[in-house]
Amino acid sequence: MNSRTSLSSWKKLVTQSETMAKCHMKELFAINEQRFNEFSIQLPSFLLDYSKNLITTETISTLLELAKECDVEVWRKKMFQGESINSTENRAVLHTALRNRSNKDIIIAKKNISEDIRHALVKVEEFSNKIRQGLWKGYSGKPITDAVNIGVGGSNLGPQMVTEALRQYSDNSINVHYVSNVDGTQIADVLRKLNPEKVLFIVSSKTFTTTETMTNAKTAMKWLTASSFDNKAIKKHFVAVSSNKKNAISFGIEENNVFDMWDWVGGRFSLWSAIGLPIAIDLGFDKFIALLDGANDIDNHFCFAPLESNAPVILALLSVWNCTFLGHQSQAILPYDQSLHRLSAYLQQAEMESNGKSVSWDGDDIDYATVPTIWGELGINGQHAFYQYLHQSNNIVPADFIGSVETVTPVNNHHNTLLSNFLAQTQALMQGVNKGQICLDLKAKGYTDEYIEKVSSHKVHKGNRPTNTILLKRLEPRSLGSLIALYEHKIFVQGIILKICSFDQWGVELGKSLAHKIQKELEGKEINAGHDSSTKGLMNFIYSTLENTK
Repeated sequence: MNSRTSLSSWKKLVTQSETMAKCHMKELFAINEQRFNEFSIQLPSFLLDYSKNLITTETISTLLELAKECDVEVWRKKMFQGESINSTENRAVLHTALRNRSNKDIIIAKKNISEDIRHALVKVEEFSNKIRQGLWKGYSGKPITDAVNIGVGGSNLGPQMVTEALRQYSDNSINVHYVSNVDGTQIADVLRKLNPEKVLFIVSSKTFTTTETMTNAKTAMKWLTASSFDNKAIKKHFVAVSSNKKNAISFGIEENNVFDMWDWVGGRFSLWSAIGLPIAIDLGFDKFIALLDGANDIDNHFCFAPLESNAPVILALLSVWNCTFLGHQSQAILPYDQSLHRLSAYLQQAEMESNGKSVSWDGDDIDYATVPTIWGELGINGQHAFYQYLHQSNNIVPADFIGSVETVTPVNNHHNTLLSNFLAQTQALMQGVNKGQICLDLKAKGYTDEYIEKVSSHKVHKGNRPTNTILLKRLEPRSLGSLIALYEHKIFVQGIILKICSFDQWGVELGKSLAHKIQKELEGKEINAGHDSSTKGLMNFIYSTLENTK
C-alpha cells in the first residue's frame, strides 16, 4: 500500500502539528505584523484571509510541498483535459467545460463536447426566453407564471441555492418553486398554490430513475391531467433535464422537451448545465451566463496561479491541515448574508458526498482522517444558537466566514451592524480572553471580589479557533459563480491529497437499494426473513398502527 503517510512532507506535517498544537494564534499575530499580507489572497470578486489559522510560513511551505508530492498540478491537468479521473465509473470530470468561455474544442472519445455544450446553452436560452416573455403557452393558451423544479441532491440544491441567493436580481416575471422531498407534504404544499393552466414542471434527474424524483413527477403529472382531462397537456407543461433521454420519453415527456445532460458531469457539480434551467427562467439567461463567467474566472485562476497564491489550493491544504493533522473533525460554513442561507447545505453535499470516504482510489483502507463534518447556518442566527459551542467547547471547529462588503439591499445601518459582527467573531475566536483580562474588566466595572471569583472562569475564551474569511465585494451572479467554483476546486484538491475518488457516491446506493426492497414489502405487507430484528420490529409496528387506524 502506497499511503500518503509515507510521503516526506506528510511526516514533516505530523511533527509540525505536534509543535503548532502548543502555540496560540494570538502570539503568532503579535510577532508578525505582516501576517495578514502574507496569508491572504485578493481576487477580482473576493478576498480570502486565511491568517487566522494555526499556521506559520513553514507550515504553508510544507503543505505546498505535500501538494507537489501528491501531483496536484498533474491531476489538475488531467481533469481539464478530460481524462477519466472518476476511476470507479471510468468517466471524465468536466463540469468546468460547461462554463468554458474560450470556445476551445474539448474532445472526449473523438467527440467535440464543446459543440454539445453550445447547443445545450442555446436551447436553455431560447426556452427560458419563451417562458419569461410569455410566448410558451399552457394547455389552455395561458402563459406560464410558475415553474416547479422537481429533483433531489445536486438537481435541486444547486439551482435552489443560486436562485435564492440572487433573488434581488430577479424581475419576478416567473415564480420558481422547488420540490425535492419524497414526503408528500412538500409537493402538496407547492401544488396547492398553483394554477395547473399556468405551471411548468422541470423534472431534473440524470438517470431518470431516482425514486424520490420520479415519485414526485408522477404526482405532478396526475395533478395536471386531472385538471386538463387530457394527457396531451403534458407536452405543454413538462420538460426534463437528463442524460437518459429514452427514460424521459418513456415517462411521457416530449423528446423536444428533454434537455441534455452527460455522464461526465456529476450531479453535485451540475448547476452550470441545463440543470440550471430554473436559474435562467428566474433570473434571465444573461445572469445565468454571468454566473458561468464567474466560475470560469476561478477555473482560470486555479489553472494558472502558482500554488502558493492559488485560493482553492490553499483552502484545500488548510482543510487537510486542520482535519487530518490537527484532528478537528468538524467545520462550519457561516454566511453573513441572508441571501446565502442555502449555501451551507449546498457545500455540505458538495464536500461530504465527494470526499466523505474511507477507501483510497487504489481500493485500500485509508489510515488517516479525511474530511470533516460540514455544517452551518447564517451567521447572526448562529451567534444566538451554537456559537457558544464554537467559542468555549473543548472541541475546536474551524469555520469559514463568508460576507459581502456591499449589500444588495441597503436598509438604514443594518449592513454595518452585520459586518461588525462578522469581523468581531473571527477576532474573538482567534484571540479569546484570559482570566486575568476578565478579572481586570470586572473590577473596573465595580464588581466585588467574591463575584469576580465566582464567574471569571466561566467567562474565559481560550481562543485559538481557526477561521477563514471570504469577503465578496458584492453578491451578484458573477461573484457567486466564483465563490461556488472556489469550493468545487477546493474539493478536487482535497481529494487528490487524500487519495480519494471525489466524483463517485457509492455510499448513497446501499440505503436506496434496501429502501426499494422494503417499499415492496410495506405495500405487500410481507416481511422478508432476511431483515434484522430491529427492522422487522419497526415494520411490524407500522403494519399494526395502520391496521388500528382503519
